[in-house]
Amino acid sequence: MDVVGSDAGQRGWLLSVRDPLTQKPKRRMPSRLIEVDAWIDSSLWRFFHGFSQVWESITIASRRFRARGFNKVVVELACEGLTLGLAGFVVLLALAQPAMKVTANGLPQQTDYSVLFLDRHGNEIGRRGILRSDAIPIDEMPDQFVKAVLATEDRRFFEHWGIDFFGLARALNENARAGGVVQGGSTLTQQLAKNLFLSNERTLDRKIKEAFISLWLESHLSKREILAMYLDRAYMGGGTFGAAGAAEFYFDKNIREVSLAEAAMLAGLFKAPAKYAPHINLPAARARANEVLTNMVQANFMTEGQVVAARRQPATAVDRSAVASPDYFLDFAFAEVQRVAETSGITHRNFIARTTIDTGLQQLADESMEYHLRQFGKSYNVGEGAMVVLDDEGGVRAMVGGRDYGVSQFNRATKALRQPGSSFKAYVYAAAMQAGMKPGDTIVDGPITIGRWSPQNYGRSFSGKVTLASALARSLNVPAVKLGQKVGNQNVAALAKEMGVESPLRGDKTMPLGTSEVTVLDQATGYGVFAAGGLDSHRHAVLQLSDTSGNILWDATRDMPPRRRILSEQAARSMNEMLVGVAENGTARKALLSMTRVAGKTGTTQGYRDGWFAGFTGNFTAAVWFGNDSFKPTNKMTGGSLPAMAWQRFMEAAHQGIELKPIPYMDNPRPEERKPVVASAEGAPPTPVRPATLTSATQKVLGSIADILAGAPPLDPEKVASAQPLDDKPARRQ
Repeated sequence: MDVVGSDAGQRGWLLSVRDPLTQKPKRRMPSRLIEVDAWIDSSLWRFFHGFSQVWESITIASRRFRARGFNKVVVELACEGLTLGLAGFVVLLALAQPAMKVTANGLPQQTDYSVLFLDRHGNEIGRRGILRSDAIPIDEMPDQFVKAVLATEDRRFFEHWGIDFFGLARALNENARAGGVVQGGSTLTQQLAKNLFLSNERTLDRKIKEAFISLWLESHLSKREILAMYLDRAYMGGGTFGAAGAAEFYFDKNIREVSLAEAAMLAGLFKAPAKYAPHINLPAARARANEVLTNMVQANFMTEGQVVAARRQPATAVDRSAVASPDYFLDFAFAEVQRVAETSGITHRNFIARTTIDTGLQQLADESMEYHLRQFGKSYNVGEGAMVVLDDEGGVRAMVGGRDYGVSQFNRATKALRQPGSSFKAYVYAAAMQAGMKPGDTIVDGPITIGRWSPQNYGRSFSGKVTLASALARSLNVPAVKLGQKVGNQNVAALAKEMGVESPLRGDKTMPLGTSEVTVLDQATGYGVFAAGGLDSHRHAVLQLSDTSGNILWDATRDMPPRRRILSEQAARSMNEMLVGVAENGTARKALLSMTRVAGKTGTTQGYRDGWFAGFTGNFTAAVWFGNDSFKPTNKMTGGSLPAMAWQRFMEAAHQGIELKPIPYMDNPRPEERKPVVASAEGAPPTPVRPATLTSATQKVLGSIADILAGAPPLDPEKVASAQPLDDKPARRQ
């Protein structure tokens, strides 16, 4: 090997050799890099060698703890248990997240508002709210009443931690033996969790939240606080909440003064207040009270000798049979009172509220919904329904939030979000009319694909070129989707919100077919714009607020903002023409009335889970929904069947004896001479008769007289006695 350059050492220890082929110098790695490479290699070898020695030592040491025989089985089970326990903890933590969000702000504050509600004619219809000072402390509750509640609702209340697994096992065993649900496993804490934070929807998600919230309540409140809160807030029937209110309502007594028989009857109301309310079914209430007395004996809270007098002399409730409390409406109106008071800066907390409800129409709405559920519910496999009725001025005249308020206080008219199906198409067509299109304009009903989605019509067929009026009357899906694409689904969503739809709308490609959930109140409010000729529906439930001295604090005619135009006159005219066509020539023929024309739209969701009809006349707008709380599909119920029939039965009675108004922009307000297409069972009762009421003109005249008298000086009794009538003729009946 030849060294190139005698001064190679002075130039960085660079060594080279000549390539045997090219005879060019070939460079070698510097010696410092070789040393680094050798150090890395030796370090890695020493590390792995040391690690292997340590690992061998650990292995040798661990052999001393190696389990054999029975000990090995125990260790393996313990390890599996720890693994499964860790996995279960992660799952429980995930399931607890919704409950943690619900309880993030702590306990919901009990309102300090107290409101006496009157109907539109000034008759008392119920109360809502309670002042904190009016709540009865648990120490002042009768001992026999507390024992009756615990013996019936939760005997092991002071022993469990929110969830009673022993009680749940006992309930499952009893239900299995009886072949049905005869005993519940929910603890008193779980019932309070439902009353405070949740609804009465029978879903697995709600039960999971209920369990976790129960644990949260037990960790934040004492047992006495939980019991006091439960007795103060539970619904007790008759529109009353809490034991104190129930004692006043049913027995006209202070809760501190109730007897053992009365305490047993009150304690029996917690399970089913509507079923066992003594003012509705006294025999059932007494039978239930007898069961409560038996529970007290079985729980060793009392002896048979102590309860025998209460068995022989059962309680008798005050006659409240004439009281019909529109509870779903009162809950809605109570929320509106609070909102009005807060936005108007009213500092009062005790109000007398005159509302828009018409108790006669409320009875008709309740009757129509219950009749159709009882008559057709089993055949259509549907268990619940809701309805909202507005007058031509936007007042809520009637509200049905469910089949039985005593069973479930969840208001399906204002809180249940359900897909509206084709009843949402009215907003799509309204946006098109607002954009300048006409009912006679044509659109091609043919295949369309948006991304990977290809919408289909109900019969999976296409009609080719059709007019917009015909497409809406036949409820064709593809034209609605094409219109949504043309005018912009976001514009449709914005218009629907302007028309009164308060539920969030997604604005996606499927929205024109009614996939975004809305409430029954949303639909009634939105369709009220069509009934008002394009003006906003002006929905409200409260007409006037006054304090307990009679001073008017808020008046709807004075303090509500004026109506504003949402749809142009031409767009409103076009929509009303098309919606009348839906009823007379389309899918809503079962909603036709005998005395006036009808406009509206049916809606049926995928899987037949929801059936809708939203429609109006010149006098009233109403939206009707039928379905199941569990979202279980119905037996092919469409919007043109049960919903339209219930709407028709209500409206046929509601329009009796009143001045009929035409639908805005409709030249011919009278229907054609033909019998309404309504399906009825053999032997079905006739259409109910609307209770007698004052006309709107009479109400305005009487209101003007009341205003005049309110500002006039007191009359001299002598002058009144000597005054002669101006006319001997009897007053003309309104």
